[in-house]
Amino acid sequence: MGTPWFVYLIRTRQGQLYCGVTTDVSRRLIQHRQGKGARALRGKGPLSLAWQSQPMEKRTAMQREWQIKQWPKQRKEALCARFCCVRDNGVD
Repeated sequence: MGTPWFVYLIRTRQGQLYCGVTTDVSRRLIQHRQGKGARALRGKGPLSLAWQSQPMEKRTAMQREWQIKQWPKQRKEALCARFCCVRDNGVD
């Protein structure tokens, strides 16, 4: 596998979820917080990381991003809830 890619969900102040892909989730979150990321997130902070995938190939990450963007919010929230539980249990 080449450079690992990640799919991520960012939560806005209003509770909206934004889905994206990147090779570095921490760097990308900082960019979004500085207003250098997606226009859809500008002025909607504070922003927090709600979920991130395991590393995968770029093509797979882009396909997964598209798939998640088709999901209803309830399904995205379920994904985020599982991520929070894993992080809270120190399994991350």
